Amino acid sequence: MRIDHVALWSSDLERCKRFYVAYFGAVAGENYVNPAKGFTSCFLSFADGARIEAMSTTILSPLVIEAGAQRMGLTHLAISPGSEALVDELTQRLRNDGFPIMDGPRRTGDGYYESVTLDPDGNRIEITA
Repeated sequence: MRIDHVALWSSDLERCKRFYVAYFGAVAGENYVNPAKGFTSCFLSFADGARIEAMSTTILSPLVIEAGAQRMGLTHLAISPGSEALVDELTQRLRNDGFPIMDGPRRTGDGYYESVTLDPDGNRIEITA
């Protein structure tokens, strides 16, 4: 068994794709569009096989929560660039580009070296090593 992908609603699908491609090296697939359901999605693939399905809708009204809010259920994605130095570098790049850094970089009690940022839709992203 393995997790195939995680799906995220986005208020701006193209902006979401640009974020994960530019900062995390994702490769964006072709958009899938279902006009009858007001649905568009795109798979963002990572080198190790993990994928995010970024989705937008013109018919549904996904619940909007406060950016970065801690909530029940899926609360963050953890993405590892491969080393502590790369965590520092990526964190600084995101900070310089105006993305909020919610925490870190720091060593956690369970042994991770991480920082936390928000993607453009307010999802918490842990950058870990």
